[in-house]
Amino acid sequence: MIRKIIHIDEEKCNGCGLCAEACHEGAIDIVNGKAKLVRENFCDGFGDCLPGCPTGAITFEEREAPEYDESAVKAAKERKTMNEMNHEHHEGGCPGSKMMQFAQNEVENTPVNTGKPVSRLAQWPCQIKLVPTQAPFFDGAKLLIAADCTAYAYANMHEEFMRGKVTIIGCPKLDAVDYSDKLTEIIRNNDIKSVTIVRMEVPCCGGLQRAAENALKTSGKFIPWQVVTISRDGKILD
Repeated sequence: MIRKIIHIDEEKCNGCGLCAEACHEGAIDIVNGKAKLVRENFCDGFGDCLPGCPTGAITFEEREAPEYDESAVKAAKERKTMNEMNHEHHEGGCPGSKMMQFAQNEVENTPVNTGKPVSRLAQWPCQIKLVPTQAPFFDGAKLLIAADCTAYAYANMHEEFMRGKVTIIGCPKLDAVDYSDKLTEIIRNNDIKSVTIVRMEVPCCGGLQRAAENALKTSGKFIPWQVVTISRDGKILD
């Protein structure tokens, strides 16, 4: 079929790899020091890779190309995530991503009025980008999906929101990703009892809320959920 697709000028390309990082679909690889469109059916033609190219090596063209295959892209993303997690857990990769579950049943009984704050984080990792889509700590969990900044803006985050929940955090602006697919898989593949979304009042946090709401809708499950918005000066907004 004739469709819009990217073109990479190898003479201009300096091999920096920014385009490969910007391509959420994984259509571009660095081969022999040059960026190459190695999976034409993964290129959606939106051009997320264009603005990041410092040499202007990437442009659009219309030509014969395979149709964009969204299902293949999703499957490749899932395989990449699982391979990374398996490598890290079994091959001794990044210790910061090693999956852990904490003994929250004991921590939850700790008196709150001791004067010393108690962490209510129930598992590791907690970043949405790092957490697996299936894990023992998700079984029967009350899920908290929180924006990164909320824990710094709202002083009692651990006691009021994290206590008794599995917490996963992210920032759609800094991560520059749509969490919808990842959150859908987490909700769909696990016995999640409820979902609480805690976001900041700033507009960019709307991406986190939309991703969570989309995941709830597309998961095929009916789960109680709520959204709580925190102001920049640390107050809960109605």
